[in-house]
Amino acid sequence: MVSRIEHPAGSYKKIFETCEELSEPIPAVITGRIPSFLRGSLLRLGPGLFEVGDEPFYHLFDGQALMHKFDFKNGQVTYFRKFIKTDAYVRAITEKRVVITEFGTFAYPDPCKNIFSRFFSYFKGVEVTDNCLVNVYPIGEDYYAVTETNFITKVDTDTLETTKKVDLCNYVNVNGLTAHPHIERDGTVYNIGNCMGKGATLAYNIVRMPPAQKDKSDPIEKSKVVVQFPSAERFKPSYVHSFGMSENYFVFVETPVKINLLKFLSAWSIRGSNYMDCFESNETLGTWFHLATKDPGEYIDHKFRAAAIGLFHHINTYEDDGFVVVDVCAWKGFEFVYNYLWLANLRANWDEVKKAAMMAPQPEVRRYVIPLDIHKEEQGKNLVSLPYTTATAVMHSDGTIWLEPEVLFSGPRQALEFPQINYEKYAGKNYTYAYGLGLNHFIPDRIVKLNVKTKETWVWQEPDSYPSEPLFVQTPDGIDEDDGVLLTIVVAPGAQRPGYMLILNARDLSEIARAEVDCTMPVTFHGMYKA
Repeated sequence: MVSRIEHPAGSYKKIFETCEELSEPIPAVITGRIPSFLRGSLLRLGPGLFEVGDEPFYHLFDGQALMHKFDFKNGQVTYFRKFIKTDAYVRAITEKRVVITEFGTFAYPDPCKNIFSRFFSYFKGVEVTDNCLVNVYPIGEDYYAVTETNFITKVDTDTLETTKKVDLCNYVNVNGLTAHPHIERDGTVYNIGNCMGKGATLAYNIVRMPPAQKDKSDPIEKSKVVVQFPSAERFKPSYVHSFGMSENYFVFVETPVKINLLKFLSAWSIRGSNYMDCFESNETLGTWFHLATKDPGEYIDHKFRAAAIGLFHHINTYEDDGFVVVDVCAWKGFEFVYNYLWLANLRANWDEVKKAAMMAPQPEVRRYVIPLDIHKEEQGKNLVSLPYTTATAVMHSDGTIWLEPEVLFSGPRQALEFPQINYEKYAGKNYTYAYGLGLNHFIPDRIVKLNVKTKETWVWQEPDSYPSEPLFVQTPDGIDEDDGVLLTIVVAPGAQRPGYMLILNARDLSEIARAEVDCTMPVTFHGMYKA
């Protein structure tokens, strides 16, 4: 499960380099045989432009959004990519400079404007980025490329043309939504975002968007807040990247990584400030687990607490015999992992990359178990009675319930991240397998599979090859949970054809086929298989 490979040649630097978009799809060279049930498209998003003119972007989450697509047709595969024509991208290309401040890159004021017009533009407020480089998902009949701000961008998944920018603030009370919604079988979308709660305090809203409407109206216009979670600190919401959802409950994990709103608001009027400058860690708060029912949406006011972790990706959440089981990719401690994802760090030589990762929080796949039935008199004893887990929940005299996790996988500086499951059949249900991208000191160098029940692991890995998040596609008549394939984009900088889509058997991670193209590709974060 841990990486058996070192990267002294540093060829991983290639995945953080600018590339050109394509004017038309290019055919791939196939090795092996493409399963006949793959007839759709693999869609992926990530950064593709890492500098504008002579101005660099500094953070992994700053490069301009590039959408990639592998199309399957009659056993053949084509590859296509286009930059998403966001305001951030179009204005940067037009003005040949960084115009809109990104996650870790400040946009300097237009040098052509005089001091007075610059001064007044500060009072118009912040221009929030619409650089949707993180994920793509369906809302109704449409597909949206997204980041974590209030702007999402509608794209045509056939031509990869950008069709419309949507401001979520026009429809629902959130400052932004995550790039990790939960989508039910009927197409209902749930998501979470920071918002202003009652009495000028901060809170988090779960938003529901209905499935495609019979009258063809836009489901986004019918977005509703289902339930609100309170914030541990009045003016400092936690950074939220994803949430858990079982059949009847929402789980929101509030970590100690905080957005200092006062810093955030004042930062924009200070030269040289960006989003990353507004994060801080509360070293004493630990982690708060919040629970709410789904229908009707009601907050359950129990104080579930745990030691400090960073959390980006939930793996799965399910109910079992009076408990909610919450599986996550955790990072130990209160420090913000994004501090280690500056491009200068990731492009460093291998020894430097390893040295930096030594200082960073350590990754661990963890299972937390939340008891639903709680009695005040049960202080001091473990409330978790599920036979198959060592996770505990203990009531303290002040009424808090302390959660200790079961460790499902742990390897020093070896993360199982970007987790995926057989989502269609097992989201919100008791499940057995998680798939993920193996990070070796933050460098993605393997595909991993984990049996969360037995802790057995499988690995796919090749030298100087850098894969991306594996997406699971079920075999149409498949019965077993892992009856299907994994799709991942691999960059192999030294190879004759340096970019390829790899198809693995989800059972044992053996290779079924690969579709190679004559161009390299930068890193991608998330995506989807569109049947």
